[in-house]
Amino acid sequence: MADQSKKRHGGGAPVGRRALLGVLAAGAVGVVAGPPLQRGWGKALAVASQVDGTGLTGLLPNPGGFRYFSVVGSVPRKSERNYVLTIGGLVDRPGTYTLPQLRALPRTRVVGDVVCTDGWRVDGTPFEGVRLADLLDAAGVRGEAGAVRFTCFDGAYSESLTLEQARRSDVLVALNMQDKPITHEQGGPVRLYVAPMYFYKSAKWLSGIEVTEKVVPGFWEERGYPVDGWLDGADRGDEAA
Repeated sequence: MADQSKKRHGGGAPVGRRALLGVLAAGAVGVVAGPPLQRGWGKALAVASQVDGTGLTGLLPNPGGFRYFSVVGSVPRKSERNYVLTIGGLVDRPGTYTLPQLRALPRTRVVGDVVCTDGWRVDGTPFEGVRLADLLDAAGVRGEAGAVRFTCFDGAYSESLTLEQARRSDVLVALNMQDKPITHEQGGPVRLYVAPMYFYKSAKWLSGIEVTEKVVPGFWEERGYPVDGWLDGADRGDEAA
């Protein structure tokens, strides 16, 4: 298993006012009451943020540092029984991978900083999974291809990378985060991890990889975000696989 360590710097249904005030109160208690309540608070915040169309949960304290959002009201849960990742588009060998098949492939571990455009960050976060470049090589990318588009089983979110970016050795189809299987709230069981870019590029609930001729703007790019979401100080050059 390869290992890399990196140091980087760099709509759902609205939550009702009563529910939000309750979350605030619980959060204030959890932050000062020690690790057991902090863990429970983190789980509650993860659930609440998935149905928060206002973004207000991003302002709440979270000892773990992470915030998880969904752009839809709810997301179906996937497991070994029903998860499938589809690879297609401009490839010679389109196909699918089940969760056990992905887990059986050689893995790479990347440690990088998670940075959100909302201003929060969690440094030194380990991710582990299959290099996207390896999946693209197995599929046989055609000569006219220039980009990769990612779709998600929430039915709404999408992202894209240039083919050069997708082939970087620090871009993973991730199965583990913080040395544990990626949970549903974290975007699992499989998500994208693009280490040198802002976290919106690391699509949650990954279900499809489509090789395209040109970059197709993703969900947030269509709403004004940069197509190239590089972190400040990220190495944009000598990282290709």
